[in-house]
Amino acid sequence: MPSDVSAPTVIDPAADVVTLTRQLVDIESVSFDEKPIADAVEAALAGCDHLRLERHGNTIVARTELGHPERVILAGHLDTVPVNDNLPSRDDGEYLHGLGTSDMKGGDAVIIKLATELTRPNRDLTYVLYDAEEVAAVHNGLGKLAAARPDLLTADFAILMESSRAEIEAGCQGTIRVEIRTAGERAHTARAWTGSNAIHAAAPILATLEAYRPRRPVIDGLEYREGLNAVAISGGVAGNVLPDACVVTVNYRFAPDRSEEQALEHLREVFTGHELTVTDSSPGALPGLDRPAAKEFIAAVGMPVSPKFGWTDVARFSALGVPAVNYGPGDAEYAHKKDEKVLKSRIVACEQALRAWLTDGSGQPGADEEETR
Repeated sequence: MPSDVSAPTVIDPAADVVTLTRQLVDIESVSFDEKPIADAVEAALAGCDHLRLERHGNTIVARTELGHPERVILAGHLDTVPVNDNLPSRDDGEYLHGLGTSDMKGGDAVIIKLATELTRPNRDLTYVLYDAEEVAAVHNGLGKLAAARPDLLTADFAILMESSRAEIEAGCQGTIRVEIRTAGERAHTARAWTGSNAIHAAAPILATLEAYRPRRPVIDGLEYREGLNAVAISGGVAGNVLPDACVVTVNYRFAPDRSEEQALEHLREVFTGHELTVTDSSPGALPGLDRPAAKEFIAAVGMPVSPKFGWTDVARFSALGVPAVNYGPGDAEYAHKKDEKVLKSRIVACEQALRAWLTDGSGQPGADEEETR
């Protein structure tokens, strides 16, 4: 439901990146209501002669076509979770507060700023600002773009500007959820010997989970820690009836060296003798840190690289054969909170690092590129 905030309908890419972040935050863009912010982004980029602009629903794609041998994608989602009395934005001097500041309009502002100002980058660039990331995957704008126009996502490397505290988090874990059922026979609890308790039958499943020791594989020098956990259990008919059915829901977070199929096969081995029903599954993403673009980006940022624990849209790039990392100014600790906030210094740091990497290494444009900031 829209808030009562009177939101702006335009953004000014000539503003500094912190001010631009505030402008984006103050355009309310809860999932499924991204049209106003998509319109504002499209209008801001439409005047850039160095960009080829395309729109797919409420996803905006802008590309340079300079003939460089290497192409890099910078991507971010435009939507937010529902408003929680946290609009409009406010600035306390150190932080910007407001819905979307951390997740992830600070990163979006960096993308828009670079898209408008880097007229002759040292690599060809594709900028993607997409809708519906905060809802079910079937609605995801990046996923829809990949299905309809995979040619627009062809690249050598991608940077997803998800919240990472201006540090690099490479790849991401895959995730799969399964239901494991046990059966019993109903009976009156006063005559329990005449039936069979399905909840008690789930005890070996829980014991298996308790004894399980997750892998910690090292990929591209990064240690990914897996996890296998029960996340729900249901069963029972009445307070005086032995249950004849029980369901244990298990979530497996697997390292990106395993495919979804391999992850499911592993679960079948762990829970031999039980039938598994998959309720949700998403692949992981390999970090791809051996790629030249990734190596140069890491060197330009000059910070240690960590594995991404959790799932992000870098997995969509990986599925297209594009290695990707997470790199954005936000902090996941503040995402989706009422007092969502982002350090202003991290927004500036991300912009400066990317600008330096994508120009001559100093962060300044080349002799034939006009500085517009």
